[in-house]
Amino acid sequence: MSEITKDAEKEENISSEDYENLLDQYQFSAKEITPGKIIKGKVIKVTPTHALIDIGYKSEGIIPIEDFSNNQDMDEINPGDPVEVILERSDPKEGYLVLSRKKAMALKALNNLEKAYNYNSWVTGKITEKIKNGYTVNLGINTFLPDSHADIRTVKDPEKLIGNKYKFKVIKFDRQSENAVISRKLFLQDENEKRKRQVFNQLSQGQKIKGQVKSLTNFGAFIDLGGIEGLLHISDMSWGKISHPSEIFKLEQEVEIVILDFDEKEEKISLGYKQLTPNPWENVGEKYKIGQKIKGRVVNLTNFGAFVELENGVEGLIHISDLIWSRKVVHPKKVLTPGEEVLVSILDINPSTKRISLGLKQASPHPLELLRQKYSPGARIKGKITSITDFGAFMEVEKGIEGLIHISDISWEKIKHPSKKIKVGEETEAIILNIDVEKQKLSLGIKQLEGDIWEDFFNRQKVGDLVKTKIVRITDFGVFVEITPGIEGIVFLSELEEKKIEKPEEVFSVGEEHLAKILKMNPKEKKISLSFKLAQLELQKAEYQKYIQSQDSKLTLGDIMKEQLKQIHAPKKTKKKEEKND
Repeated sequence: MSEITKDAEKEENISSEDYENLLDQYQFSAKEITPGKIIKGKVIKVTPTHALIDIGYKSEGIIPIEDFSNNQDMDEINPGDPVEVILERSDPKEGYLVLSRKKAMALKALNNLEKAYNYNSWVTGKITEKIKNGYTVNLGINTFLPDSHADIRTVKDPEKLIGNKYKFKVIKFDRQSENAVISRKLFLQDENEKRKRQVFNQLSQGQKIKGQVKSLTNFGAFIDLGGIEGLLHISDMSWGKISHPSEIFKLEQEVEIVILDFDEKEEKISLGYKQLTPNPWENVGEKYKIGQKIKGRVVNLTNFGAFVELENGVEGLIHISDLIWSRKVVHPKKVLTPGEEVLVSILDINPSTKRISLGLKQASPHPLELLRQKYSPGARIKGKITSITDFGAFMEVEKGIEGLIHISDISWEKIKHPSKKIKVGEETEAIILNIDVEKQKLSLGIKQLEGDIWEDFFNRQKVGDLVKTKIVRITDFGVFVEITPGIEGIVFLSELEEKKIEKPEEVFSVGEEHLAKILKMNPKEKKISLSFKLAQLELQKAEYQKYIQSQDSKLTLGDIMKEQLKQIHAPKKTKKKEEKND
């Protein structure tokens, strides 16, 4: 300690007068500096082995380096810094006072802990290490911080807390054993409550306020308003549709929002972002008109259609039936892709319900209109059979254009189902019968490729001709017969036989072949009336004529009549003889 005294003599080369003035200024006695009492002093010098402290006494005090908890604390102490210490003892022989900073800190910590515990205030300390079920916190003495009280939320990375200073509430304290249990969570909760009250006291609906994005979820963003978080729902972020809040916001971003509603009791605040700009639907009725063609961007595809954004916040729906002109129902994803720019036609506008009906196909000429410019009725066209129904078949003549071949236009002969003549996927040729753009119908025919068999029949046949027929249908008023494939006629009841027939099905059968005589022909209505009865008479006349021509030319008419009378009466005589024998 002699070395310290020498250094002091060199550094304090003052006159006796000055020395007396200093003594007058610090009139302390050894009795006034009581061991165990906290004394305020000032750092004079810091060396690797000790710190020299001025406590206002005639002798300086010294604190051994071991009294500091670590070298980091030593680095924080510089000459001139204030320091609190406790006098442990005085050493008159060496001429210095032995001081303790550690004990002063411990005593102060106990006082602060007791005060905080009794008055529900807080203390400041540094978390020094992670231990089982909690942490060690240095407040001047080591205290225990349970895991459950380290933060309001569960701490996922405890190492991030080590070495940091925080404020704590005291939940347990025993001065005698110098044991204390503290809570950072309770302090944070108290501070949050204070900030919440302060924030709610300043809120009003419609108020614009700034905040910071704290977290993003699928349904919205939580904004820190300075002590309390409000919810900005995804529906209040943009007038248009967005799939996730990250499309607009980023974490820690500073944003301006508007207060939509709040409930202090429930501690809920609803925020809005899109409300900072005008609602685009307010002037939709003036800006858009039915029939107007406009470009838009595909934003969403569903099973029933596609949503197209006309401007930010204004979307319209293209129903699945208004995607393409084809009668086929196709999924929107086969026609459009999200983000694609398309030209659409406005079909309907309802600003009150915020609905706009759009048409994709209506924005371009109808394919049948283009087809009509290329072909006229009667023209031949090739295509592929795409589907078959009971009433006909559909043939695709160009991409997106299908025509109907009615079952009656497939073949001149009557068929029960189109599949008997054509198959799906078959390439075929047809005649264009009609193009009706207004009704969006294209009528095709296959049988017409052969020409009109009815016209040919009426040119070849005339009334009175005998024709071979086959019964195809039996009705109450007669039978229908097929003359040639595709050509049918009718034989009424009165023309079936000489005798009266009331139930044709008891006399005739489908598939029977009969000779018939043409009675009437109506080319305009394509109707033919025939007679079995007259055909039989004609046949009998022909046979009779043939018979006459085969007899001897010398034979007179009287001879022939006599011979015929003999043949007629002969059976009757036989019958009478049989009666006599009976």
